[in-house]
Amino acid sequence: MLSLSTARSSLEEMLESLRREEETQTPGDLPPALPPRPKATSRARLPSPKRRPSLPVGASSCAVNKEGSVGERENCFGAEKVEELEDGDEDEGNRKKLRVWCRRHDYLWESGQIRSNSGEKALVLLPDGTVVTVPTQDLLPANPHILDEVDDLAQLSYLNEPSVLHNLQYRYTKDNIYSKAGPVLLAINPFKSVPIYGDDIVTAYRKNLLDSPHVYATADAAYKAMIADEVNQSIIISGESGAGKTETAKIAMQYLAARGGGGDVIESKVLQTSCILEAFGNAKTAMNNNSSRFSRVVQLAQGERSYHIFYQLCSGAPSGLRGRLRLRGASEYKYLNQSECLEIPNIDDAQKFHDLMEALDSIRICKEDQEYAFEMLAAVLWLGNISFVVTDNQKHIEVVSDEAVTNAAGLMGCFEQDLILTLSTRRVRAGKDEVTKSLTLEQAIATRDALASFIYVSLFDWLVEKINLSLSMGKDNMGCSVSILDMCGFESLKKNNFEQFCTNYANERLQQHLNQHLIKHEQEEYELDGIDWNKVEFEDNQECIDLFEKKPIGLMPILDELSNLPKATDLTFSAKLKHHLSNNRCFQGERGGTFRIRHHAGEASLLVVLYETEKFLEKNRDQVHSEIIELYASCTGRLPQSFAPLLKQSQNLDSASVQSEMSVCKKQSVATTFKGQLFKLIQHLESTKQHFICCIRPNNKQIPGAFEKDIALRQLRCCGILQVVRISKSGYPMQMTHQEFTKRYVSLLGETKDSQDPLSLSIAILQKFGILPEMYQVGYTKLYFRKGQIDVLEDVRKQGTLELQKCFNGRHACQDFCKLKEEVLTLQSYIRGEIARKEYGALLGLKKQVIRTRPDKLFMAIVQIQSVIRGWLARKQFNHLRNSKQLNVSNPKQGRRISEVKDPQQETLSLVVEELQKRVSMAEATLGQKETENMGLREQLVQYEVRWSEYEAKVKSMEEMWQKQITSLQMSLAAAKKSLIAENAINPARRLDGAQSPPFYESEDMSMGTQTPGGSTPMRYPNNGIDDTNGSLNPVSHLTKEFEDRRRAFDEEALAVVEVKSDQSPIHAVEEFRRLRQRFEAWKRDYKGRLKEAKGKVYKLGRNDAEKHRRKWWGKKSKRG
Repeated sequence: MLSLSTARSSLEEMLESLRREEETQTPGDLPPALPPRPKATSRARLPSPKRRPSLPVGASSCAVNKEGSVGERENCFGAEKVEELEDGDEDEGNRKKLRVWCRRHDYLWESGQIRSNSGEKALVLLPDGTVVTVPTQDLLPANPHILDEVDDLAQLSYLNEPSVLHNLQYRYTKDNIYSKAGPVLLAINPFKSVPIYGDDIVTAYRKNLLDSPHVYATADAAYKAMIADEVNQSIIISGESGAGKTETAKIAMQYLAARGGGGDVIESKVLQTSCILEAFGNAKTAMNNNSSRFSRVVQLAQGERSYHIFYQLCSGAPSGLRGRLRLRGASEYKYLNQSECLEIPNIDDAQKFHDLMEALDSIRICKEDQEYAFEMLAAVLWLGNISFVVTDNQKHIEVVSDEAVTNAAGLMGCFEQDLILTLSTRRVRAGKDEVTKSLTLEQAIATRDALASFIYVSLFDWLVEKINLSLSMGKDNMGCSVSILDMCGFESLKKNNFEQFCTNYANERLQQHLNQHLIKHEQEEYELDGIDWNKVEFEDNQECIDLFEKKPIGLMPILDELSNLPKATDLTFSAKLKHHLSNNRCFQGERGGTFRIRHHAGEASLLVVLYETEKFLEKNRDQVHSEIIELYASCTGRLPQSFAPLLKQSQNLDSASVQSEMSVCKKQSVATTFKGQLFKLIQHLESTKQHFICCIRPNNKQIPGAFEKDIALRQLRCCGILQVVRISKSGYPMQMTHQEFTKRYVSLLGETKDSQDPLSLSIAILQKFGILPEMYQVGYTKLYFRKGQIDVLEDVRKQGTLELQKCFNGRHACQDFCKLKEEVLTLQSYIRGEIARKEYGALLGLKKQVIRTRPDKLFMAIVQIQSVIRGWLARKQFNHLRNSKQLNVSNPKQGRRISEVKDPQQETLSLVVEELQKRVSMAEATLGQKETENMGLREQLVQYEVRWSEYEAKVKSMEEMWQKQITSLQMSLAAAKKSLIAENAINPARRLDGAQSPPFYESEDMSMGTQTPGGSTPMRYPNNGIDDTNGSLNPVSHLTKEFEDRRRAFDEEALAVVEVKSDQSPIHAVEEFRRLRQRFEAWKRDYKGRLKEAKGKVYKLGRNDAEKHRRKWWGKKSKRG
């Protein structure tokens, strides 16, 4: 904030020069009077409130009516006027050529310099060089150029409409879209990307490296207040539709998510939630491409779109999903194409759908539930394509059974006929009977649209519940929170209906809450606490609120009353409004079922909204017929089944309806429900510490860089920004009760008396630290400080607190260190003891092991030698002592002689000891040598044991191999004998011993050719019927016998080799095996040759016998022939 200085400013120097120049001018040429400049105090502080600086007088501004005339209205925004000075005033020359704002014929403010004045008019030089004559009442003082770019409007010397607009426009052209207006942050929509966001900027505000106005700064202040005070916070974002409230809320959410430090998962969930709610709850309007809507499902105005999700689904759904949902392009659905607006420039709906899918996955909504939701969306679109055909003069209809009915019924999970009956008929009670009645075209369309709207509303509620469950932390983890409210923007469209009626009512209520919090309550508190305060007037919208709410003749009470009457129509509603509210200055009845409401901006014609009462009653009733509930109950889809019980719980079925009227589910009217929810919201806001952001729409065409002053001025007036800045500039933003102030700063006084009351202590503290009386006021219950004054006490307290914390932390750290040191020493002692015990145990075990490994004889010899030596030394010492005593007793005078005799004995003793020591050393050396030899022998023993284990393994493997080979050989012999038996059985005449060799022996490559004998299992082989009486005629029998004998011999020899004693060398056993194998190989070769010869003989005998047999058989056959 700019501070005043005692030094002469450039403005004062310029005034002084102008005074000298104008001393010779006539009074008639002097410019009009301007307000005097406030005198600077000695410490550059604001003047005392008791001597409030003189502001420009004439607090009346002009409101322009339809005819263009200017009417006076008190206390309007920018009400400062140039004060007239009488002719001949000595300060008239000081005002000449000063910057002023003049209002032209187009009622826009333009800067200029006063050239001269004459009575009630002045000549003003405009920037383009032209000189115009302007009434002095249309002149306002302008600020010096140095204040053109200040970021806080409270720093402006002259606070009026054109000065504020010029400041905001100047900053806006340089992309400085944020400014401060006291406690309110002003945010002007740039309609383009501005490089003032990102992780680096977040970090800068997080570390207090930046302090310029920004959404980040407001969010950071809310977060820090929540942490410090442990109080819930709220950020209220206000503004008209298209002012950028939704984007501002998203930016605040991003900062809080990053500032909270909850991790990437929590941050991602919070940000993805915004993406989901934006897709399902926002739509394009004529003024805003991303506006939060009241209802945009079944009816659209020209140039608007329905909710984003419909277009994203039609554009971005994958082929598989499109097939299951039977989707088509957005242009083929009547609910979407009726406004002839299907796309938003520079927005890719397909990419948005992919982002939406990722967001749904991030908050853990399963794929199955996602598809259920998409089914309901597709069902809404197909319901809109259902058409009707009028069948008679009474406009009764039938449903056209086409693909729209089929697809809608299939997606909802109901039968087509049930859906057709629900849309075309209604059950009516006539006495005790129930009659089915056909609907008219208008009733059928209303039923279809009600069904579609109910599906979407239920789907949205279900989705919000899913999101809340995903983000819930449980009651144990719940702490303080920061709530962000995106206020519904004020709407004034070409055709305003029930939706705009509710939206603007909510805007009125929330605007009143802002005014009361920022202006009204603040000033009321000043007055009640008895401080000196000049009240700042502001436009209170209580009269407009009463028009909506006052019972029994307010808009909403009359609407609810007629909504409960079955025969009431929109025209009767309009007529009743005119009858009861014609005298209210905020209401104006019109012809054709329309009326006007003058909203909170007062008499500005741009905010007088014309409403059409068409379908007001129908939309307020929001009737859902019992047939729709029954249809939902019969659906097989998961979501429709979950929607039906909720509807039954919130509504009561009317079983006693009036005769000839259709039975409907009665519930609270939409207006009453909306008002109740709004009151709950305001109640929640009042329980929090509030921070305010006011968004401004600079133009209606969403053009970047374009700043239309009249549009911005209207919004500033609506929000009461000038009044807020005035209160902030001249008010007392810091307030503390006497008890709170004393409790916080009493320690700065040093010694105090307990008997002193909090007020006396507070005054003593303020006087001790030199707080000027004009910088604070003392109320009945509180102390009120101007901006920045409490910082002096906070700095002193902070220094003292730091010193106290330093001492406390030092002492606490010292105590912790001593305690830790003691614990460490105790732990170290335990560890050292444990280590020592382990080492002692290891040494003791090693000693025992060494003792066990010593040779017993040597050890006993050493011990015996040592014992003999010790015994001899002890006896010798004893004898010496005994002899010395006897000599001393017998002849005391011979002491010198005894000492002489003593020396040879000592020499002899030393020689003996040396000899014994040498022997002991030799014995120890011998013992060490023996121990070394023992170690070597033990190592050799280990090596031999290892080699013996290896040899045993080899022998075992060889034994197994030989066992297999001998078994194979035995099987070969058995096969040969079986072959011979078979030959003998076929041809009994061939019973000679020379039978044909079995086929097994035809191969020279016998399996036994490379094997060695082994095995110990004896087998017997009979002669298999071969006559063995004549050995010369049987070449096989003696080979068989030889094989059995040799096998038995080799088995015995191999067994003898294996059974080697433990004291025999393994090398000897290996040699025995080698020699045995060599003998076996030699016998095998010899046996193989002889076996081959026997095979030849057997084969030869077999051929001869076969030839004889064939000849005999052939002769017999020829004889028979």
